Amino acid sequence: MNKTIICIAITSACATSAFAQSSVSLYGVIDEGLDFTNNVGGSHVYEMTSGYAQGSRWGLKGTEDLGGGLKTVFQIESGFNVNTGKLAQGGLGFGRQAYVGIESEQYGTVTFGRQYDSVVDYLALTTASGNWGGYLLSHPFDNDNTDNTFRVNNTVKYASPDIAGFQFGGAYSFSNSTGFANNRQLSVGAQYTNGGLLLAAAYLNADNPGSTSGGAIAGSSSTVAADANFQSERLRIFGAGINYTVGPATLGFVYTNTNISNPAANVAYLSAQESIQPTSGALVGGTLTSLKYQNFELNGKYQFTPAFFVGAQYVYTLENYDATTGSVKPKIHTVGLMADYNLSKRTDVYLQGAFQKITGDATGSALDQAYVPGAQDLSSSSSQIVVRAAIRHTF
Repeated sequence: MNKTIICIAITSACATSAFAQSSVSLYGVIDEGLDFTNNVGGSHVYEMTSGYAQGSRWGLKGTEDLGGGLKTVFQIESGFNVNTGKLAQGGLGFGRQAYVGIESEQYGTVTFGRQYDSVVDYLALTTASGNWGGYLLSHPFDNDNTDNTFRVNNTVKYASPDIAGFQFGGAYSFSNSTGFANNRQLSVGAQYTNGGLLLAAAYLNADNPGSTSGGAIAGSSSTVAADANFQSERLRIFGAGINYTVGPATLGFVYTNTNISNPAANVAYLSAQESIQPTSGALVGGTLTSLKYQNFELNGKYQFTPAFFVGAQYVYTLENYDATTGSVKPKIHTVGLMADYNLSKRTDVYLQGAFQKITGDATGSALDQAYVPGAQDLSSSSSQIVVRAAIRHTF
C-alpha cells in the first residue's frame, strides 16, 4: 500500500513538473469612450469610439520549455471595435499580431509571422503616443508609425537578450511576390536603459508599401482594408528619442524623419475623394513627387499618486511637399494632454485632449485641412480639436 502511494505521488509530481514547463495566457484590453470634435467638414461631432489610449483587443500568448535554455514562444492577438463588435485592422482575424518562434536565454529570440517593426519595438516607447497617450497624440497621419498604424506581414524578426541594459534587433518582411522587392520591409532598432534613462533609435525602409494586399505592408483588397498609412514607391523612417525619469516625473524628447517617395494616396486616413495631389493654389497642375515630415516632440508625465498621472505633449512638424511645379513647406503644431486615474489594478478612467494647427505654406491639397488622428474626418479649416473621456479595462 505504501509503495503504491509513493508511486502515485512520484507520478503526480512528474506530471506537475512537465505541465509547468508550458503555459498559455489569455489577456485583453477594452477601451471605450465618448469623443467631441469641434470641426469635421465644418460641423462638430459627438461620437462613441473604441480603442484610443490602447486599441481594444484580446489575445493568447504562451511558451513551451524545450530544455537547454530554449523555449517556443507564440502570440496571436485580435483587435476589435467595442461599439459594433467588428474586427479591427481591416477585418483580419488576428490583425494585431500572429507569430511563433524560438527564444534562447543566451542568444535572443527569432519569430515568424505578422509582427511589429523595429520603429514600434524600440523607438515608439519614447513618444507620448507609443508610451502612455495613444491614438490622439500621434504625429500627423502617424507618418512615422510610432503609433503602430501598420504591422508588417511575412516577417522574420530577431530580438537580442538584454546585455547590461542594451537591446537591439531587426525585422525583414518578404513581399511574397515574384517581384522580390515589390512591397518588402526592413527595419532595425536599439534601446539602452540605465536607471531612469531610456535611449532609443530605429530605422525602417519599405519598398512599394501598400502596393499589394499580400506584401509586407498590405494595401487594400476587396476583402481587407489597407495597413499602409501612405501608399508610395518608397517609405523611409529614422529617428531617435530619450526619456529620463526622476522620481514621479518623466521627460522626453523625440526626433523622427519620414520620407515618402511618389505617394499615390493616404490610404489609412483619407478617402479617395480627399486627394493629396495639388488641386489648387500655386502648385496646381503639378504632380506630388515626395512628402517629407520632420517631427520634434517634447513630452512629459507626472505621477502625482500611484493611481493618478497627468501627461502633456507638444509636437512641431516640418512638412516638405514636393511637386513637379514646385515645393512648399507647411508647419504643423500639435498639442496633447491626458489625465488618467486608476479605479483598481485593472480599470482606469481618462480624459484626453488634442489640438492641431497648420501654418505656413499651402499645398493646395487635402493636407491643408487639419486632422487629429482619431477624428472622424478632416476639419474644414487649418485647425481641429478633439476631446475624449473614456474607461479602460484590462484582463
